[in-house]
Amino acid sequence: MRIGILGLLHESNTFVTTKTTLDQFRADLFLEGGAVIERLKESHHELGGFISGLQKSEVSSVEMVPLAAYRATPAGPIEKSSFIALTERILRILDDTPPLDGLLIAAHGAAVAEDYPDADGDWLTLVRAAVGPEVPIVATLDPHANLSPHMVAACNALIAYRTNPHLDQRQRGEEAAHMLLQTLQGKIKPCMRACFPPLVINIERQLTAAEPLASLFQFADEQKKRPGILSNSLFLGFPYSDVQEMGAAALAISNGDEQLAQQAADELGLSLWRHRRELQAVMHSLDDAMREVNLKPSQRFCWLDMGDNVGGGSAADGTTIAQALLNHNIGPAFVCLYDPEVVQACYSVASGEVVTTKLGGKSDALHGPPLDVSLEIQSKHSGQFRETQPRHGGIVEFDQGPTIVAKVSATELTVMITSKRMVPFSLEQLRSCGLNPADFRLLVAKGVHAPVAAYREVCDQFIRVNTIGSTSADLRSFPFTHRRVPLYPFDESCSWSPNSTLG
Repeated sequence: MRIGILGLLHESNTFVTTKTTLDQFRADLFLEGGAVIERLKESHHELGGFISGLQKSEVSSVEMVPLAAYRATPAGPIEKSSFIALTERILRILDDTPPLDGLLIAAHGAAVAEDYPDADGDWLTLVRAAVGPEVPIVATLDPHANLSPHMVAACNALIAYRTNPHLDQRQRGEEAAHMLLQTLQGKIKPCMRACFPPLVINIERQLTAAEPLASLFQFADEQKKRPGILSNSLFLGFPYSDVQEMGAAALAISNGDEQLAQQAADELGLSLWRHRRELQAVMHSLDDAMREVNLKPSQRFCWLDMGDNVGGGSAADGTTIAQALLNHNIGPAFVCLYDPEVVQACYSVASGEVVTTKLGGKSDALHGPPLDVSLEIQSKHSGQFRETQPRHGGIVEFDQGPTIVAKVSATELTVMITSKRMVPFSLEQLRSCGLNPADFRLLVAKGVHAPVAAYREVCDQFIRVNTIGSTSADLRSFPFTHRRVPLYPFDESCSWSPNSTLG
């Protein structure tokens, strides 16, 4: 059995004005051929799960065929020419590869490209056409996917992670490999159906360990135990993509029974819909967060900067929280800002010296103005670090480029200044630069749920702060023009019920 392994992943925020280019994929993950296995076999990513799942198989005749793996840090939509270049590379690799018996694919599900709003649906459809209708395709998706009918039609089975923060990616990759091998052996016949309730789940509510999602995923786990159900998935959606497909979804996979698959998918969709009000944001202002910190002087806090959520495509140089910390002395605090100009200006300056500069707020006008600060340079670093534990995104190797650690003069605010945007998924980001996270009373992480997996080691309480920016929790502040209508909560009075008759 020749099993191809392929990945193309991007989460696209259409409210970010700059486009994602091929160079940004090259800067993150751009692997072809044997390099896919060599680089990712030990990772916590689903691609690592594909590899380990095939290696663990009792089927002796399995041959892994690594094709390609491309990924870029979440940002604006993919530039048209870059998207076409990526799909052409994939199709050329498939054309040059001897026939495959099956294909494992890692996609994201919330990719948008210029002129290709359903980018994942488009490239998966091209792959299906290239390998033909008889080759089974099992793909993994991020639960932040905006699932589309084209994605469903292109694959025999889709499997989404079941946790946010995403800690089960490798397991889902192994599950996908197992399902593909069972399909090829004729032991199962996956039949997949989806359900699309007209619902947006706010990012602030997408913590899977919290209610109501904890109970909804428990229901999904119980459903998987039913005879004939092979798998199911809940899709929380990515609300910062202004496309027709944006929103929640559910799917189920049965063993050859179309009616059973559709009924199970509809049950899951209905369970989401019934909790639609609970799945809308609870807003916490910066003033609320400041009051909470002042009320609990003995606790260590993490403020999650929702408006500048790097994992949602935001700028990484938002200054709103940093300015508040400069205005209110609440003790030792830490914030990371992306500013390659300041890194370049400070890198030749000796430790202990002071540089006066404008910091952050340069990517766009959405995330606060630059800070006028005097920086006392503490240390300089390569910006490369490694995370050995399973963390959101499954990433092991990180590179935020040349990095400066400095203190804002006459304050207790420590700033880490990076020359590349960096997702706050690992505390090794701080430790690799000589910082002890436990030394700070307040850690600012530019994310919503993803940082929790790492930061809960040192923080007593998390506050999700509704700051301004391209990932603000206030969805009504965004100029949606392409979303489907009706869609709750934008259209609060809309009603919905699934197509199949439920008992």
